[in-house]
Amino acid sequence: MEKIALLENRRILLGVSGGIAAYKVCTLASRLAQAGAQVDVVMTEAATRFVTPLTFQSLTGRPVYTTMWGALDAALGEDAVLPTHVVHVGLAEAADLLVIAPATANTMAKLAHGLADNLLTALALAARCPTLLVPAMDVEMWAHAATQSNVATLRERGARLAGPARGRMASGLEGEGRMVEPEEILGHIRLVLGREGALAGRRVVVTAGPTREPIDPVRFVSNPSSGRQGFALAQAALDSGAEVTLVTGPTHLPTPVGAERVEVVTAQGMHDVVLATTGAADVLLMAAAVGDFRPETIASQKIKKGEHDLGVRMVRTPDILAAVAARWPDSGRPRVTVGFAAESENLPDNARAKLVAKNLDLIVANDITARDAGFAAETNRVVLLDRQGGLERLPLMSKAAVAEAVLERVVALLTAKEVIDGDA
Repeated sequence: MEKIALLENRRILLGVSGGIAAYKVCTLASRLAQAGAQVDVVMTEAATRFVTPLTFQSLTGRPVYTTMWGALDAALGEDAVLPTHVVHVGLAEAADLLVIAPATANTMAKLAHGLADNLLTALALAARCPTLLVPAMDVEMWAHAATQSNVATLRERGARLAGPARGRMASGLEGEGRMVEPEEILGHIRLVLGREGALAGRRVVVTAGPTREPIDPVRFVSNPSSGRQGFALAQAALDSGAEVTLVTGPTHLPTPVGAERVEVVTAQGMHDVVLATTGAADVLLMAAAVGDFRPETIASQKIKKGEHDLGVRMVRTPDILAAVAARWPDSGRPRVTVGFAAESENLPDNARAKLVAKNLDLIVANDITARDAGFAAETNRVVLLDRQGGLERLPLMSKAAVAEAVLERVVALLTAKEVIDGDA
């Protein structure tokens, strides 16, 4: 796993309370550490019955705290002098985020009533950073009026919740109360930490994936786009604090936590949604691989094999970026519009021609003939061209890194336009 810029060197307090879901938190701790975060794990006594502290210490490379006195011993050593701050206060003050997973009914009841009878609850009272609770308990415990009252109290005080999800419990019961998976928790962590980023208060529309143009009820014309680059852009925009609408063609990629997902199939469908959502948007990132042609007619029934070849007349699909550009200089056009160009030849020239024709602020071009970049690959090698004539070639990198580079340029473009317009 590569580093995540938003998480690098961030101090995460990871509280683990006593529930069978504690084993999943090992994966979360590992992911956070690999992403570059400094993870301090605090376990209740009950949590140590499910997972050993040594497991978390091995995954994070940092001491694990289990009791108030154990924390003191770990921090001081036999011959050390008592520090200025009590250990639980010091840990709490240094944290950027407190995550409690699993957050059991017992732990949330203590938090709601201000109890501090163990290290974790004492930390929660002392923490000034945001708190993210990840509930996990049996169905009836979650549904109980006392638990729901405690949850309401914690929400009113500013705590954020991730889940719970519906599913099968360790008891064999089915219903709501299951802890959400580590990847989703990581998404919630990113959402909380990114809320005050450079795009806070901005609205960003991202398009992703392929479009499909039907020939008959079972056949269609499409392309091999996986949607990874567009989804990475949506995540990067969320990491920067933006409100994100993700307009996607057919893909099985999970929705980045916090994004509003709108699914479409055809180019016409994407055209209609983009025009409907960009009127109030600050930024449009048009990363979808929209099909340029569609069958002129669609057979209402499956076309049977015959003795002769099948001929299908193709006609143009609507040009989405041209439709957005046509709104200029109306307010219905985003302040910054970024296009993408998948080229097989003359990449810089073809990309710049598209940038000019569509009145774009920036275009991201890549060579679709490269095996390690473009469609279906996890990496990309792109060229960034702007309307001032600038050209920047990025080396081969992950699509997440490409997305971060594009968002940096978007932030700079927005800032420059505000200075020119006198909004800054």
